[in-house]
Amino acid sequence: MDTKIGGINVAPRPSNNDIGGLAYNPCHVICPSCTGPYPSASSTLGGHLASRLVQVGVADVFSVPGDFNLTLLDHLLAEPGLNLVGCCNELNAGYAADGYARRRGIGACVVTFTVGGLSVLNAIAGAYIENLPVICIVGGPNSNDFGTNRILHHTIGVPDFSQELRCFQTVTCFQAVVTHIDDAHEQIDAAISTALKESKPVYISISCNLPGISHSIFGRESVPLLLSPKMSNTLGLKTAVETIAELLNKAVKPVLVGGPNMRVAKAGKAFMELADACGYPIAVLPTAKGLVPEHHPHFIGTYWGTASNALCSVIVESADAYIFAGPIFNDYSSVGYSLLKKEKSIIVQPNRVVVANGPAFGCVLMADFLRALAKRLQQNPNALDDHRRIILPHGVPLVYNPKEPLKMNVLFKHIQNMLSGDTAVIAETGDSWFNCQKLKLPKGCGYEFQMQYGSIGWSVGATLGYAQASKDKRIIACIGDRSFEATMQDVSTMIRCKLNCIIFLINNGGNNMQVEIHDGPYNVIKNWNYTALVAAMHNGKGKCWTTKVQCEEELKEAIKMVMEEKKDCLSIIELIMHKDDTNKELLAWGSRISEANSRPLKPF
Repeated sequence: MDTKIGGINVAPRPSNNDIGGLAYNPCHVICPSCTGPYPSASSTLGGHLASRLVQVGVADVFSVPGDFNLTLLDHLLAEPGLNLVGCCNELNAGYAADGYARRRGIGACVVTFTVGGLSVLNAIAGAYIENLPVICIVGGPNSNDFGTNRILHHTIGVPDFSQELRCFQTVTCFQAVVTHIDDAHEQIDAAISTALKESKPVYISISCNLPGISHSIFGRESVPLLLSPKMSNTLGLKTAVETIAELLNKAVKPVLVGGPNMRVAKAGKAFMELADACGYPIAVLPTAKGLVPEHHPHFIGTYWGTASNALCSVIVESADAYIFAGPIFNDYSSVGYSLLKKEKSIIVQPNRVVVANGPAFGCVLMADFLRALAKRLQQNPNALDDHRRIILPHGVPLVYNPKEPLKMNVLFKHIQNMLSGDTAVIAETGDSWFNCQKLKLPKGCGYEFQMQYGSIGWSVGATLGYAQASKDKRIIACIGDRSFEATMQDVSTMIRCKLNCIIFLINNGGNNMQVEIHDGPYNVIKNWNYTALVAAMHNGKGKCWTTKVQCEEELKEAIKMVMEEKKDCLSIIELIMHKDDTNKELLAWGSRISEANSRPLKPF
């Protein structure tokens, strides 16, 4: 029978010393000053937090030390199941936790109060919109300072310490400010369980004098967190399936389009079950690349309005019915709100199904709906047959002279050949969005980028976090020079962590994406000697290899080096590109976004 501890329903402790799927190892040590056992670090607040992180799947915590979190870091270090990864700054620590959560399902970072918390805030905001459960832990002021009218360092100089909390309230789904030991257990468990349940970041602030304090509840064997499973409304699910099956079975050329919210709904397998059952062609919105297997015979590409592959766009826009599973239609993903009209669409969100110009069904889970619908749809390959009739072989770039300046299409032809099930691609905000969208992902190849928030520089920290969580994959990151300048400090952390990522650093002297939206002298940056800068970070310690490439012949040599001789080495390949070398999709997209941004003021 379930019991309640700290306000959370928990199941009875499993037998055979198995806790939450992990083997439980009773931890007592012998005090050197006496002969009897005393509670280990796990019986303290800090030890409890550390063991909870391990239980939910966190093996690496990204941190930046500060005087308010130092004792807490000591307790995290004492947990054998945790590895503390020290980052150069808080923003990158947050980006790393974001990348880690994409691979492991949950991530964590630790910073110090306000001066660190406000620095990591931007990364947590990005994780919030991407539906990533990131545990943001802040070492807070001494509990005795609250309510004393004292002014502390690292704050804005007022005795009210709530500024940081107020900032985090809009970008986290739960906030816990731990200033008392008695309710610390309840607050920490509630925060972590809410992050998992809502698939959003949470904020935990722990007063700096509390991590080492013991409490009777911490000394017991930890009870595994139990999350109440979400369930569909049975009648609503049945009615939704019947209504939509009737509509789709009457359609002539229906299609399926996957969206980014399939991740939070954990509905990827259900989506593919539906695709196999109905025979419709499947496309993805650009924000969902990597969530649908591109080796599937029904896959037709990325649907991105005027920035789409032409044949994919024709098939989707000529359909008389389409299911969007988990879409987010913002101005970027909809190319300035220029996507197809929605009156023929069925929108399936994680907890809701909406028929355009028709009914909406709440409390219906996406995975349940897609699986039930798969059993009711008739096979209809009409739209897929149309695509197969008009598809053309992939074009190949022109053949250039061996020493001719490197072109973007040549670069990505070679990156395509590097991909396998043992690799993953990280695409930085900017031109890499569009070039990486054209990559055909082999079975098992990972892919991540951040479009909704679009934070320039996200990819450096995200590469660190994703690689730390993916020792079975080699990460290939495509990063522009403007973005690299924003966050490149934690390349040094990649060297220290002995990661073997490959970073293609595209040096074209500016920000091509912003140029195509609206050009100006502010889009030109100071050019650095990037390979020399990384060599200075390396400083003769660790494994790191850099090179500068200006033509295809040199690119081939560099790729051969990183794939053969430098397999266990972090590699930075700087690519010297012409500033106007831009793909046609970016040109079309930039024009549409510019139009959307410059809409005239409506009269009152």
